[in-house]
Amino acid sequence: MKQNLLQVLTERMTTFSKGQRQIAAYILEHYDRAAYMTAARLGAVVKVSESTVVRFADELGFSGYPELQKALQELAKTHLTAAQRMEVADSLLDKDHILEKVLMGDADKIRHTLDSLDKDAFYAAVQKIGEARHIYILGSRSSASLASFLNFNFRMMFDNVRNVEVTSGSEMFEQILDIGREDVLIAISFPRYSKRTVRAVQFAHDAGADVVSITDSAASPIAADCDQLLTAHSDMASFVDSLVAPLSIINAMVAAVSMSRHDQVAQRLRRLEEIWDEYDVYDKNQ
Repeated sequence: MKQNLLQVLTERMTTFSKGQRQIAAYILEHYDRAAYMTAARLGAVVKVSESTVVRFADELGFSGYPELQKALQELAKTHLTAAQRMEVADSLLDKDHILEKVLMGDADKIRHTLDSLDKDAFYAAVQKIGEARHIYILGSRSSASLASFLNFNFRMMFDNVRNVEVTSGSEMFEQILDIGREDVLIAISFPRYSKRTVRAVQFAHDAGADVVSITDSAASPIAADCDQLLTAHSDMASFVDSLVAPLSIINAMVAAVSMSRHDQVAQRLRRLEEIWDEYDVYDKNQ
């Protein structure tokens, strides 16, 4: 029902009371704004009482207004254009305290991610990655930076890492053509979700590979076909989502994998240090 909330409101409009129709009409027109309003604020905007808003959420089958608000926020994350997301974010941020607001919000996202993360799934993913024949890493659009960071660190640790480029759909599938049961695909996707990433996850799953999905919720389209689901909180900081929480998961993953393969990784890093020294890669004067 939550996924079809706007359709439900439209179909049930004639069954609502006058006050409920006012709320429903506002949500249908401005769900992007309603998603971040308190019950009291929404009531004030549509000129009904706060209790009417709370009862409206109950009428729709939600356990309370916060659950309705969460459903609206999910809609906002996946349906708004970049320009609309920017307008919503601007309305939520105090321009005189934007630094504090964003950084404190990011800190909260990391705390909430730690509280809700499936630890068993995380350590199962670490084990699978350490044992994999090939490690494929995939992230498109805004998630490409996360995939690139993970690829950079894993390539220093292992020689079996492949960063999947998604410049075109056909080239992407050519890169994962031979993926199979001894391999791992780490797929990263956050709203607005990339269709190419979703298709790659389905392909890898059907090929028998172990799929690790790093995304924002179990409702994500890359969650259904994964073996280990790692969810990270992300909300709008502007027209894009804040990605500090998934980056923290990736940092933890790199640390855990390196510890699980300590001797192998240490030997490889020592060799890399020799090469860096030989070819004068880093500035030694600092």
